[in-house]
Amino acid sequence: MSKSVKIYSTPTCPFCIRAKQFLKENKITFEDLDVSQNPEYAEEMIRKSGQMGVPVLDIEGEIIVGFDKERIKSALGL
Repeated sequence: MSKSVKIYSTPTCPFCIRAKQFLKENKITFEDLDVSQNPEYAEEMIRKSGQMGVPVLDIEGEIIVGFDKERIKSALGL
């Protein structure tokens, strides 16, 4: 069963791009929320993480700030 994964990102952020590549390589379906285009996504991200930096991943309610590969793997059970 796949977990619910959201990634708050911007198109120009290198760590966002790497995080999305990592999810794709591991065949993880995710919802990509572009905070540079949608202020509501940005507000939601800040509310969840307390951070303004991207990427922020929400994996089944576990909030991971930045491209922390080990925490992402752990949250996904990889």
